[in-house]
Amino acid sequence: MQVVGVGMCSRRSACRILRLARSTYGYQGRPASSAEQQMRKRLHELSAVHPRYGYRRIAALLRREGWKVGKRHIQRLRRMEGLRVPPTKRKIVRRGVSTGLPTQATHRGHVWTWDFIADATMRGGALRMLTILDEYTRECHVLRADRALRSADVLEWLAKAIEQHGAPEYLRSDNGSEFIAKIVQQWLAEKQVKTIYIEPGSLWQNGFVESFHGRFREECLNREQLWTLTEARVVIEDYRRQYNEFRPHSKLGYQSPAGFAAQAHPASAPVGLRPPCADAGQTTTHQLNTTIKKTSPLD
Repeated sequence: MQVVGVGMCSRRSACRILRLARSTYGYQGRPASSAEQQMRKRLHELSAVHPRYGYRRIAALLRREGWKVGKRHIQRLRRMEGLRVPPTKRKIVRRGVSTGLPTQATHRGHVWTWDFIADATMRGGALRMLTILDEYTRECHVLRADRALRSADVLEWLAKAIEQHGAPEYLRSDNGSEFIAKIVQQWLAEKQVKTIYIEPGSLWQNGFVESFHGRFREECLNREQLWTLTEARVVIEDYRRQYNEFRPHSKLGYQSPAGFAAQAHPASAPVGLRPPCADAGQTTTHQLNTTIKKTSPLD
């Protein structure tokens, strides 16, 4: 139409080039009737009340009110009126920066994993529990219940676990805000603990703690009636001790995690340090024989 309007080409030539019928080019739409105007007004009202409804649902509502319309008719009118459903904004998933490669634990203190599990008291109060687990020995170092746990609380309990059991080489977790906080990453860097963050939505990459949470929920949370936070802490700590010291673990040859850890590493870890290697702090056979010869009364 612009080409014809400025006189660059005739209408007949433009229609021939575009392969468009001249009747179609000269068609003038009929003005909307009063019923059509009322229907469009009602269309705007329904779209304003239900902004997330598409043309199919809006058409169904109009037919319910007695309007004789089809879904394609409503789709065309909505496009003309600019009543498109706004697209849903995808949430930007925050991710932590891993400082270590995905690693399988090969000895005690090699890889720890931590995560949260949620529950509630019988009175409806929130319970959030922090779990810190050794992936090799399956020992549960921390199982702390509270109403809410922030990054500072997480660091406090992690520091207590390190003071008692030594620092791990790697720490595996999901991308929870408490685990990817800058204060947490800086603290772990100072302790020379490498982080392993799993892919968002890939819970199977943190399978050890997820498996523990399943047993914990079946054997404790689903069986106990927890009325107060104090009662929950006592019951949960009793379960942690029973899990570590008594419960047979199928992946450990039906030994308890504490028994397996004592058998694999009889020497306790120095405070604030990583567990020693197998030969550290142990007297060799050659040293023992030399000592016996020096102290023998037969010489």
